[in-house]
Amino acid sequence: MLNQFLFKKIDNAQLVVFRVFYGLLVSAECYGAIITGWVRRTMIEPKFTFSFIGFEWLQPLPGNWMYIYFAVMGTLGLLIALGYKYRFSAFAFAVLWTGVYLMQKTSYNNHYYLLMLLGFIMAFLPANRDFSIDAKQDPEFKSPVMYNWIRWMIILQLFIVYTYASIAKLYGDWLDFSIIEILMKSKQNYYLIGDLLQEKWIHKIIAAFGILFDLLIVPALLWKPTRKIAFICSIFFHLFNSIVFQIGIFPYLSLAFNLFFFPPQTIRNIFLKQKTIIIDNTVHVPKGGKWILVSLGIYFTIQLLLPLRHHTIPDDVLWTEEGHRLSWRMMLRSRSGTARFKVVNKETGKETYIKQDDHLTKKQKRKVACYPDFSWQFAQYLKKEYAEKGEDIQVFLLGKVKVNNGKYQELIDPKVDLTSVPWKHLSHNEWILPSQKEE
Repeated sequence: MLNQFLFKKIDNAQLVVFRVFYGLLVSAECYGAIITGWVRRTMIEPKFTFSFIGFEWLQPLPGNWMYIYFAVMGTLGLLIALGYKYRFSAFAFAVLWTGVYLMQKTSYNNHYYLLMLLGFIMAFLPANRDFSIDAKQDPEFKSPVMYNWIRWMIILQLFIVYTYASIAKLYGDWLDFSIIEILMKSKQNYYLIGDLLQEKWIHKIIAAFGILFDLLIVPALLWKPTRKIAFICSIFFHLFNSIVFQIGIFPYLSLAFNLFFFPPQTIRNIFLKQKTIIIDNTVHVPKGGKWILVSLGIYFTIQLLLPLRHHTIPDDVLWTEEGHRLSWRMMLRSRSGTARFKVVNKETGKETYIKQDDHLTKKQKRKVACYPDFSWQFAQYLKKEYAEKGEDIQVFLLGKVKVNNGKYQELIDPKVDLTSVPWKHLSHNEWILPSQKEE
């Protein structure tokens, strides 16, 4: 029964048209990162970058080479859209984008993570079997069909993303609209809509719509009677995010995913101008079908469990940040803080307070003050810097952090030498102090 469903052949119009949008959008993202100065601010100007812990060896290329790096990714995006040397282009982009993702997290957001996953998913899929240069050059390679599991893999990935995003919003600061008010305060100077975004009733609508949209959009798109309404809601939701939060290509990539919910013939009529495709409904499990199912099972098990890991770690993830990333926890908190790093020479006992401006950009300073992994990494960086000068040091952090409208509290134990403790990825770091709940 499962094989009959997953290995049924269906029209591949949804996939090949999505490939075009995907390629054009990632190309725009990469070229846009150069044009807007994102590459300069994030990859070139910083003295060093905060990579994901464990990937410290992965650093930006020296000088202006990161411009070339992003230009290459942008060009690969165009090749993906054209379907030229697709397998190479898609894999190369996925690897390069993963490098960008892992070598810096100062500008982390969930969309970059989704694009990393999608990059590898698309590289494995036969998205160039039609409407591509590859198919035109090799008529025997051309095919108007794909296996049904391909469509449902995309849909299940979206379902996981949206469902976890909805569940994460079911907490106090979202339900009392206070986090919405915080997020909207920085938008009050927006032309025409700035004042409107400060209204309480707007905050209530955003909060309710955010939960319901994320929870219901995939089922509503799958069900034919609600599909058109869901599509209209999707357009509104993602354009609102694009205008208000200015998050690059990702609202438009999210709109492109709607292709997988409409009938393939509708997609062909609109984008490919082709007649109806006759499909052989005979189910034929490919030679590697068993391994496809095993791989999908492993992948989606990880995707289902990874966002839950913070439940195994003591204290509130909103406070500790342990288990926050890779979990589809979007737009849930605002953090601010102060931080003073005290360096103590082990031999002489001399104490020095670090001038952070000598080492960090403004954005990095904000992260170091608020996020424990950034603080820990900065301490390791300082230890290395002083070691090169022949000094063995300890590093202590004196500071406080506030989450949303909470009060300022100590996040990191000021008595702990941050250079002497390891970073634990999947369990609690004891030097992160517990949150003190207000009475």
